[in-house]
Formats: sequence, C-alpha cells, structure tokens
Amino acid sequence: MHRRDMMRASAALAVAGVAPAAWAHHGWSSFDQTRPLYLQGRAVSVAWRNPHAELVLELPEPLTLPADLAQRPLPAQTAGVDGAALLAKTVLPRRRDRRWQVELAPLFRLGLWKVPEIKPGTTLAVVGFAFTEERGDALLRAEYLFLDGQTYGLRSSPV
Repeated sequence: MHRRDMMRASAALAVAGVAPAAWAHHGWSSFDQTRPLYLQGRAVSVAWRNPHAELVLELPEPLTLPADLAQRPLPAQTAGVDGAALLAKTVLPRRRDRRWQVELAPLFRLGLWKVPEIKPGTTLAVVGFAFTEERGDALLRAEYLFLDGQTYGLRSSPV
C-alpha cells in the first residue's frame, strides 16, 4: 500500500472514530538501509506532531551531493549507528521528484536533541532512507538532520 493510500485510509478511520496513527505508523524495516540518500532544500509544509514530525521538502534543480558530506562531524547517540560509514556511502536519489515527504523523529526525541521547530520556508538537509528501490511515494525516513549549522542524529537519543 502506498503512503498516500494509507493516509486516505487513516483519514477515513478518523472520521469513523478509529485512531489511525498507530495503524499507519511503520518501523524501519520498510526502508532500504543499505542505500542512504541525501536531500536538501526548503520545507514547503511541516507537521510538527506525533507519531513523528513530517515535512515536505522541495529540492533545488539540480540537487548535488556536498563534497564534504563524508567528513561532517556527527553527534554521539545511544543507537549503534556507524554514521561515518553511512555518510561515506550516501548518494542522491535515482528518482527525480522535486518534492519529498520527510519523516523525522517523534517530538519527544526531537526535544531531547533540542531541535528547533521547523517552519515552512526553512532550508535544511537530511540523510536517510527511502522505500526499497525507491518504490512508491517519494518518502524519506531521516537518519540525520542538518539544520542551521547543527547535525542531529534521529535514530535515538543523544548521549
């Protein structure tokens, strides 16, 4: 089921009085964690809510991979993520969508990282994972958020 279809079904369940958030939420297993992707652009819309903050990111044309990405310092986090290796193998997406839906972390975790609330118009970058072979919607689950000169690890809490 595509994310857009899940959202429509969730809306229908909400009208019927059924809590759709838990039904529509998914874990990391749907995403290809062997092929990290880099996106950067401007937030067009933002939903700062649980089960995780989401935004629509409008990419520039052309999107380019920063030359210094693999050398960027990463914050320590409680999850065992090899961030340096992840950044070293990060690539641009194959699909050419100008807008991507980006899933961040739950609000509680964003609060632990002290991530400021992102507003429409904010410029940011993310490294994360799309669905296997970038199938379905243009959706990225963010592993790292680059915002205002800061890097945030979103898999877990800061150390």
